Amino acid sequence: MKKIYLFLLFFIAGSAFAVAQDLKTDISVHDPVMIRQDSTYYVFSTGWGIGVWSSKDMLHWKQEKPVFDKAPQWTVDSIPGFRNHIWAPDISYYNGMYYLYYAVSAFGKNTSCIGLAINKTLNPADSAFKWIDKGVIIESRPEKDNWNAIDPNLITDKDGTPYLAFGSFWEGLKIVRLKKDRLSIDEDQTKLITLASRQKDESAKTNMPSVDSNRVDAGGNAIEAPFIFRKGAYFYLFASIDYCCKGPKSTYKMIVGRSKKLLGPYVDENNIPMQYGGGTIVLAGDKNWYGVGHNAVCDFNGTDYLIFHGYDAADRGISKLRIEKLSWKKGWPVVALAR
Repeated sequence: MKKIYLFLLFFIAGSAFAVAQDLKTDISVHDPVMIRQDSTYYVFSTGWGIGVWSSKDMLHWKQEKPVFDKAPQWTVDSIPGFRNHIWAPDISYYNGMYYLYYAVSAFGKNTSCIGLAINKTLNPADSAFKWIDKGVIIESRPEKDNWNAIDPNLITDKDGTPYLAFGSFWEGLKIVRLKKDRLSIDEDQTKLITLASRQKDESAKTNMPSVDSNRVDAGGNAIEAPFIFRKGAYFYLFASIDYCCKGPKSTYKMIVGRSKKLLGPYVDENNIPMQYGGGTIVLAGDKNWYGVGHNAVCDFNGTDYLIFHGYDAADRGISKLRIEKLSWKKGWPVVALAR
């Protein structure tokens, strides 16, 4: 009997250890976005086939299978040399389905596309779980479009009309109206408005010159990753400026502006339009985090959270998931960067 008891004790302890080993904290992600289904939080991020993590408490995370085992054929056909490293996903829920917009691109070029995959559930154990790719939503091409079709974010206007904000470098951040089913665009993509830019000269006819070792084609308009969050009477446009992806040399930081209209104009706390270089700093790097950016904003049970990645100074500048509570002071978002 004693042997049986010891066996059960070790079995239970071993099982608990095995489960614990499946969960990780301080996880490495890039360009995270988060949503909750039932009692489980899901993070989607840039990665091979789109990275996926799940958690019950936003602290201990389980790595799930990527969205795509193999790159959708249209991505390979559209992007020369593309394999399956997919960028900057955006997750939303509509009409009984989860909509996952994502970007594929040739690095440093605006040979880029935003695609969409849908699923009835985010729970891999559910028999209905299956990602269905719906193909390209919008694309940009060199010498044809002076914007970059990456970093998508789905936002609906007050009347329910869906829009997709996106962009990186070139002319800056753009927005396009979608059809009601959210499966295709619903306006002329050659006439898209600019939501935000670092270009301060309203009369400028050319792109800002590139700096450092940045790609000449992309120019020096270092702004990307739009995320629009509605709070009270305002739409808040969050964006990331300066440079990501350089480890200890990263200078990434987040800015924000607001508008009572989804299509803007968005202005910062000093009433400077984001379209012409405005943007109030929400969060910047410090001695613990070289740079912070590519954020999402989520509301869970009445509490707002800022979800983003930071380059960890204590761990070789590796990109880590950060989740911070977001408060509001005089109508503007405020966050303190915890260690």
